[in-house]
Amino acid sequence: MTRVAAVNPLTAIGVVLLIDLVLLLSLDAVTATAAVVLVALFAPLARVPLGRLAPRTAAVAVASVLVALTVLLYGRESGTVHLRIGLVAVSDGSIALAIATGLRLLAVALPAVVLLTDLDATRLADALGQRLHLPDRFVLAGLAGVRLFEVLGEDWRTIALARRARGVGDRGRVRRLPGQAFALLVVALRRAVALATAMEARGLGAPGPRTWSRPSRFGRPDLAVLLAGLVVAGGAVAAGLIAGTYRFVLLQ
Repeated sequence: MTRVAAVNPLTAIGVVLLIDLVLLLSLDAVTATAAVVLVALFAPLARVPLGRLAPRTAAVAVASVLVALTVLLYGRESGTVHLRIGLVAVSDGSIALAIATGLRLLAVALPAVVLLTDLDATRLADALGQRLHLPDRFVLAGLAGVRLFEVLGEDWRTIALARRARGVGDRGRVRRLPGQAFALLVVALRRAVALATAMEARGLGAPGPRTWSRPSRFGRPDLAVLLAGLVVAGGAVAAGLIAGTYRFVLLQ
C-alpha cells in the first residue's frame, strides 16, 4: 500500500486542482519548471511503485513534446524568424512559447500522475457522500457505473472468443469491430438494468438518512499532502516572480 492510498480522495483531488489552477493561470517556462522539479522531489515520499509511475510519466512526456512541437511550428511569430516553410514558421516567440507550453502541460499532469494513481472509486464515493454530502443515489449510481466500466475489457475479450468459437469472428479486425461493439453495448445495458434492479431491491433508492460502513476521515496524511501542494504551487509562482518571467494569462 502506497502512502497516497492513505490520503482521502477529496484531498488528493483538491491538491491536484490547486496546483493545476495555479499553473494554468501562468505561461512561462520558469514557473512550470519549478513545479516539475518540486513534484519530482515530493514524488518519492508517496512511495508509488516505479513500474506504475514510469509508463504514465512517459506518456505525459511524449504528449508534452508533441504539443511543444506543434506550437513551435505553428505558434505566433515574434522576434527573429529562423525558419519559414509555407505555413510553418519558427521564431524566437514560437520557441519560447513552445518550451513554456510543453513544460506547463508536463507540470499540470504530473501531480495527477502521482496523487491519483491509487485513487479508489469506493473510497471516493464514501468521501463524496459523507464529506461533500452529495445525494446518496447519485453517488452510489456513479460508483456502480465505474464498477461496470471496469469489467468492459473482460467482456470485450469474452465476446471476441465467443464469436470466434461460433465462426463469425475470423474476419478482419476492422470488419468485425461494429458487430462486436454492438454486442458489448447489449451486454453492458443488460448488466446495468440487472444491477439497477438489484440496488433498488436492496433499498438503495429509499428516502431517509443513510449509514456508511466505511467512515471517510481526514488525518495527518491529508495535512501532509495539502502542505506539499501549497509548497509546489507557491514555490512555482515564487520562482517565476523572482526570475521576472511570470506571465499571468488573464492579463495578456
